[in-house]
Amino acid sequence: MTVKEAVLENLEKLSVIKQQEVLDFVEFLKAKEPKRKPRRSFKGSLAHLNIKWTEEDMRQARNEMWRGYTKDTEDEL
Repeated sequence: MTVKEAVLENLEKLSVIKQQEVLDFVEFLKAKEPKRKPRRSFKGSLAHLNIKWTEEDMRQARNEMWRGYTKDTEDEL
């Protein structure tokens, strides 16, 4: 049983007054939670530059960046 299912099952057993208290508490918790800006994807954050990168371009860039990096060179860092 999920948390949501357990909450709903127990909520149905409460009186209307207690259900209202639960609702008030849930709204309190929602208000207390910090508002977060939705994170933009890397691709979305560069959209204004009109750069058309493909998956292959990204794969190639990653390979170039990590080329030459091995466990042996890790100790040198």
